[in-house]
Order: sequence, then C-alpha cells, then structure tokens
Amino acid sequence: MWDWLTTVDHKKIGIMYFLSGFFFLLIGGLEAIFMRLQLAVPNNDLFTGDIFNQLLTMHGTTMIFLAAMPMIFGLINVIMPLQIGARDVAFPFLNSLGFWLFFWGGILLNLSWFFGGAPNAGWTSYTSLALNSYSPGLGVDYYVLGLQITGIGSLMSGINFIATIINMRTPGMTFLRMPMFTWTSFVTSALLVFAMPPLTVALLLLMFDRVFGAAIFDHAMGGSSVIWQHLFWIFGHPEVYIVILPAFGIMSEIISTFSKKRLFGYTSMVFATVLIGFLGFMVWVHHMFTVGLGPMSNSIFAVATMAIAVPTGIKVFNWLFTMWGGEIHFKTPMLWAVGFVPTFVIGGMTGVMLSVPPADYQYQDSYFVVAHFHYVLVGGTAFALFAGAYYWWPKMFGKMLSEKLGKWHFWLFFIGFHMTFFPQHFLGLFGMPRRVFTYQANHGLELLNLISSIGVIGMTLGTIFFMVAVVQAARSKELAPADPWDGRTLEWSIPSPVPEYNFAQLPLVRGADAFWLEKQAGNKEMTPAEPLGSIHMPSGSYIPMLMSLGLFVAGYGFVVKSWIIGAIGIAFTFIMMYIRSFEQDFGYHIEPEEINGSAKAKEVKA
Repeated sequence: MWDWLTTVDHKKIGIMYFLSGFFFLLIGGLEAIFMRLQLAVPNNDLFTGDIFNQLLTMHGTTMIFLAAMPMIFGLINVIMPLQIGARDVAFPFLNSLGFWLFFWGGILLNLSWFFGGAPNAGWTSYTSLALNSYSPGLGVDYYVLGLQITGIGSLMSGINFIATIINMRTPGMTFLRMPMFTWTSFVTSALLVFAMPPLTVALLLLMFDRVFGAAIFDHAMGGSSVIWQHLFWIFGHPEVYIVILPAFGIMSEIISTFSKKRLFGYTSMVFATVLIGFLGFMVWVHHMFTVGLGPMSNSIFAVATMAIAVPTGIKVFNWLFTMWGGEIHFKTPMLWAVGFVPTFVIGGMTGVMLSVPPADYQYQDSYFVVAHFHYVLVGGTAFALFAGAYYWWPKMFGKMLSEKLGKWHFWLFFIGFHMTFFPQHFLGLFGMPRRVFTYQANHGLELLNLISSIGVIGMTLGTIFFMVAVVQAARSKELAPADPWDGRTLEWSIPSPVPEYNFAQLPLVRGADAFWLEKQAGNKEMTPAEPLGSIHMPSGSYIPMLMSLGLFVAGYGFVVKSWIIGAIGIAFTFIMMYIRSFEQDFGYHIEPEEINGSAKAKEVKA
C-alpha cells in the first residue's frame, strides 16, 4: 500500500486515476438513479426541493470533474508514454501531485453530503443563485474549494503531458508518426493549460463573494452575474473537447486495429484535431444566446459553432472509411466503437440545431439540451472510456477482461442509454424544463419520463457486468499476452503487464504504426535505437500526498470559516514544499542484469 501511496510511476498513477474516476462515476450514477426515480411518475415526492437540487448539482459536477476527466487522465497516463516510446512522463513528481490534488479535491466536494449539505446551485453554479442570499449554507463553498484544489491538479497534468510529448519521444517518432490517441492527448493538454485558469479565476472570485463578503457577482451591489457565465463557459466549452478529443483518439486506435487497416486520412485527422482545439475557444457564447448580448454577438458565435462541426465530420467519415473494406473483428472494444459513431453523430446533430440562435430560444433550458449533452458526453466520452478500458486493460493490469461479460455490458448499456436519453429530446420539445423535480399529469410527459427512467436499469446492469468482469479478471491467474489484439502501436511491443522501466531499450520508429511496420517486415519486436544499458528511474515520494492533504485541510477550514484550520493546512502544505526543495534524492538505476525477460540481458549476464 505504501508503494502505491508514494509512487511516481506513470502507470500506477494512471491506474489510480482510472479507478478513482470509476469510483466517482458510480457515485454520480447513483445520484442520477435517484433523480430518475423521482421523475418516473408525475407529482412524486421521493426526492423533492433542495434534496433534488443537491442531487442534480453533485451528479453533473461529479461526472464532469471527478469521473470523466480523471478516467481520461488515467488512460493518457498509462498509454501515452508507451505510445511515444518513453520510459516515464517528463515530471513524475508533478504527476503524482496532480493525482493527489484531484483525489483530495473530490473527497472535499463529497464530504458536503455529510457535513453541511451538498451544493445546490446546479453544476454550472450560476450567480446570483450561487451567492449567499440565494444559497445559504456551506454547499456552494464545498463546490468552490473542492473544484479549486482539483483544478490545480488538472492544470499540472496538462503541463506535464505537453512536456512529455514534446521532449520524450523515442528516436524516429516525429509528430506525424504519433498515434492518434497521443495527438488527441497533446491537444487536450493544451486546452487544459488555457481553459483551467478562467475557471480558477471564476471560483476564486466566487469564493471572495461567499467567504469574504465581496460583491463581484452581486448585481444589487453593482456586480455582474453575466461575468460568471462568461468565465465559466470560457472554460466550460473547451472542457467538452477536453473530454471528447481523447475519446476520438481511443476510437481511432480501436477502429484501425480491429479493421486491420491503417487509419484513413491520418493527416486530415491530425489537422481536424488541432482545428477542433483552436475553434473550441471561440464558441462559448452559444451557451449564452438568451442572456441578451445582441444579434451581432449571437450571429458570430452561431457561425463559429456551426464551423466546428466540420472537423468533427471529417473524423466521422475517416472512421467509416477506415472500416470500409477492412477485415473487421467485432471484439468488445470494437462493439463500443461502432456504437459510438452513430450515437455521437446524433449528439453532434442536435448540437448544430442548438447553434441556431432563434431555435435555441425554444430549446434553451429544456430537456432537449439535457438529451443533447448526454448524447455527447455519455454516448461519446463514456462509450470511449469503456472501449479504452477493454482495449488497454491487458496493458494496465496484465489480465484480459471477459469477452462474454463485455458483450453483455455493451448491449445492456447501449440499449439502456438510448431508452433513457432519446425520449428526452421529445420531452424538451413538449416543454419540460431542465432541473425540475416534478411535473403535472395529463401533459403528455408521463410515458416518456417513465421510459427514460426504465432505461437507467439497462445502464446500471451493464455497469454491474463490467464490475463483475473486473473482479473476475483480478482473480484470474492467467496473464494476458503482450499483443492480444495484433496491435499497431508501440505499447503492444512490450510485455503485459508493462515492466517498471517500460522499454529495456528505446525503440527505433521507422514510420506511422511503428510496431505494425516491424511485424510486416517479419520482426517480432521493435528494432532498438540504443544499446542495452543502465536505466535511470525516479524514487517514490510521500510529499505529493501530504502536500495535497494540507490543501484539503485548508479548503475545509475555509468552508467552515475556521481560519485557524485554514492556516494550519496552508502552513503544512508550505512545509512540505520546503522539504521538497531541499530533497537530495536523485533516483536509482536498473542495471542490465536486473532487466527481466530480456534475452540480451541474459547474454550480458553470461
């Protein structure tokens, strides 16, 4: 346990990110189940009023910040360094610190259920609703402090991934030879670096309003609630691409592998990825068409929103052309990928509908919008995360997940998802507003709400099948082969589970789909780019966990307005930073004789 708590190994940190994110996914899913139980029949009183608002707020916040992002960070952490032939990320200590900041921020946010009440102003926490006069109590304070701590960790991860991809690629791994998952991770990291600061500033200002009595967002005191919307959505819309671009990368890898073809239009896919990242910062006002910014502003952002559909369309057609004429193998990861394409297209299509301001005036704050973003975020990100889990599980854990249970998982989740969210388009068109905890009978909303709630059973059962598959794989003694899918990229050229040092010798890359090229040339492993030698590895450290714990204590102190607890937490964090500054641990070396499973190492020994 101490090894995991103090590790700076990118693979272990990735696994902790993924499993922590999945834990929060279960919490967010439970909150969604409670909401759908309340909305299954009209005039229900199971979870009403403030409790429903708390469930709604925590469901959205948990799913975006504590489930989708960390699970994606987990896959990037484990796979991206392997795909570029690196032995670790650029800053292993920072990587560990980023994880623990996310973890303690998530714990602080969820403590609100037990100590003072959960936040209740919606996951977007709009002012003036989120100010003390309309949301008294501690709930929104937990939201503000918890997300600030988590956000610092996300920013660190973005910087770390960028530095890793730019500086640590193996010889021959040029930018236009990088796998698509690495490319999407690269652009996502750039989005993180530029999108997190506006959210951090917004949360800091809201903290000053709530905790210290400022009036930045209070219109009665000369503030502006619209400024919060601008700051939140300048982060919030790139955030959509932060969670969906890696999903695109996962799909590109899986569709190419299981079609036994090189990804069609690789260069155009790279261009589309970069363009989506660039345009993602130019469309945030489409969340604000109804606040009265005027026709000129609305028109400009409507055109920009429509334009961003073009590079997304390029990706969809390239996936279809990759499958066209391919030798398709419908293993579980490929099932998720094939289910992803039409599902995400439906979400994208309703997004273009929402980009038209006159139409948006009708759709605004209705269940049509709820259906749209769930088709994008669940039909996109969640489908991709499950696909990536089945695909890369052997690399993460050295075990294979059951194909039979995987197919049950897919079909139950897929059918349940569409049963839940497709009717919500019509609920919105029939006039049902978002965020309401009940509705009246005899308005044509009963049957669709009931179907929507029944669909949740399918998604729940599917997730249970996934957990059973995970437990079964963990208990199995059978290790996965190094290359179970006949893969194309570098991560499949090394053993499963991956050794601590990743590559005994850094591989020489001769082109895109580097491992596939070597296999086509008759080689069973990559050509080394260096002689076998001593490998430097970083030492583990307890400091990241304790530094983050200090911020957790400080955050709790600010929430309960105990300045002594807050000061103790901040002082503890600074003490840990001071200790780190004078640490004289330069890591250790793995000698050729210690490299297990290498024939060359055995020759050196002999």
